[in-house]
Amino acid sequence: MARTVKAETKSVRDAKKFLADVPQECVFWSHDGRVLHNMQELADALTAMSDETFAYQCNLAKNDFGTWLRDIIGDKDLARNLEKTSSKTEAASAVSRRISTLRRRLI
Repeated sequence: MARTVKAETKSVRDAKKFLADVPQECVFWSHDGRVLHNMQELADALTAMSDETFAYQCNLAKNDFGTWLRDIIGDKDLARNLEKTSSKTEAASAVSRRISTLRRRLI
């Protein structure tokens, strides 16, 4: 029983951390000038950004969004999923689904 409570507590802690704003020195500066402070802002930016901006940030050589999610926000699962996407629509959908999953943990 204690193990289950501990796992649930970590799950809630992770959800809060992943959804929170990052420190100002860790914000994501998008190629189009947007400044992203959290996962929701990333989802919104992915929906609105041009294909050119997305291609600059995510291509065969790099995935800046996945790197930020993994190294700054700490969400390794979403970072891995994002690295498999090939379009901004897929990426926005993956981020939005993850946000929904994390928010359900907080209810």
